Amino acid sequence: MKKGTLKQILLITDGCSNKGEDPAATAALAYQQGITVNVIGIMDDNQTEQPEGFQEVEDISMSGGGVSQIVYKQALSQTVQTVTKQGMTQTLQGFVNKELKQILGPGQSMEDIEPEKRGEIMEVVEDMGETCDLEVLVLVDTSASMKDKLPTVKESLIDLSISLNARIGRNRFCIYSFPGRRKDVQKVFDWSPKLDSVSTIFPKLTSGGITPTGPAIREAMYQFGRNTLLRSFEDEQGTEEA
Repeated sequence: MKKGTLKQILLITDGCSNKGEDPAATAALAYQQGITVNVIGIMDDNQTEQPEGFQEVEDISMSGGGVSQIVYKQALSQTVQTVTKQGMTQTLQGFVNKELKQILGPGQSMEDIEPEKRGEIMEVVEDMGETCDLEVLVLVDTSASMKDKLPTVKESLIDLSISLNARIGRNRFCIYSFPGRRKDVQKVFDWSPKLDSVSTIFPKLTSGGITPTGPAIREAMYQFGRNTLLRSFEDEQGTEEA
């Protein structure tokens, strides 16, 4: 089984969208393009019930083939790492299931395989999770209600970068925020293998305004195409130098 590049959008938000297209429909479009959409909904530490808007969190991840989790602000760092890794495993299992169906024929799935063989297949999935290339575009909601949550988001993304850089496969990250200053979405951090320089960028982020989640997911989808061209160019440059 060849190792490809896993593409993820990681959406971090604390409420429902209120401008532009339906974000769940846009997430479905991203999934059709091979991009998984994972979503983390952040609650204030003093909230006891999930706000109504968090139903959208689940809808977006379901449409985008990803995973979702509602979390208190204080637990965000661990959750960002967990959701990213769960999203990778789920995507890889999907690939494996698809290939198994071609081998076993229609109507057969992982559950039909004897437990020992199933365990071996899961080991292959774990190995692929460590060795495949990973691209994560982080979409951060910077609407007015997110103001006090942004420092926690920054720390969690640095932790994510450190934890994933222990993998064998290559990682590339970028960060976009929404809403932007003069448009729906704004680039915060361009594609890079490490997020440690995020510390210098996050204090410049301003919060306020509306929540155009659908347009933000659409823009994120376009950025993966741009990144593929950029990566091809860098690979060619490296080959020429060698």
